[in-house]
Amino acid sequence: MGECTHNCSACGESCAKKEPESLIESINPYSSAKKVIGVVSGKGGVGKSLVTSLLAVLARRKGLSTAILDGDITGPSIPKIFGVNERAKADDLGLLPAETKTGIKIMSLNLLVESEDVPVIWRGPVIAGTVKQFWTDVVWGDLDCMFIDMPPGTGDVPLTVFQSIPVDGIIVVTSPQELVSMIVSKALSMAQKMDIPVYGLVENMSYLKCPDCGKEISVFGESHIQAVAEKYDVPLLGRIPIDPKLAVACDRGGLELFDGDWLDFAVDRILGD
Repeated sequence: MGECTHNCSACGESCAKKEPESLIESINPYSSAKKVIGVVSGKGGVGKSLVTSLLAVLARRKGLSTAILDGDITGPSIPKIFGVNERAKADDLGLLPAETKTGIKIMSLNLLVESEDVPVIWRGPVIAGTVKQFWTDVVWGDLDCMFIDMPPGTGDVPLTVFQSIPVDGIIVVTSPQELVSMIVSKALSMAQKMDIPVYGLVENMSYLKCPDCGKEISVFGESHIQAVAEKYDVPLLGRIPIDPKLAVACDRGGLELFDGDWLDFAVDRILGD
């Protein structure tokens, strides 16, 4: 077998990358992404979009060309978090992503609809097709890393996305409640069955720090995240507290100004620094 050129269309060899049943789509012809990281959760409401955004901000602070693909079609929140209100534009090459104040490229359904309040009442295949189009039709340019804010759950849409986009690995977001930990186990099991690498777990709303004494208060009960991490032999990448300032920053579109080191280890691990 000769040296692989990674151009499967011109290759006569039989190899794993040339399986006819592969559903992987190619990124836009005028784009490239060195690393694609999916941010997932077993259920909605645990802060998946927040974690995606924080990771992108930290990557950008390292000087990396960074993008966010907002795959949560029915609940897109990435533009709001970054204070991006403009409509997406297009040219002869394809759809153009919007850019945040620090230069993070983003694409979200909220950049394409008339109003962010309009509900998306679509069936699963249409939603999955839209996420794929964000990958194939958006002119991302040359990226060091792309973070995908995945749809919540382990159903049809996340499955289709995993099969269509060459994700290098995922980060699973959870919160301290025992019920959520059970659902996280399902998300990790799904990743194992699909042979998708798991970078680790991030726990959001982990604790509230008392402003007077500095004591950490477990608002949602004792965390079970360490036990889940040990069970599936994946690292705990970070724990994000309940911080009113962080919530205000998201509401006002000023997340890029946040000051916190909760996910520094996570970024260093997934980006190989």
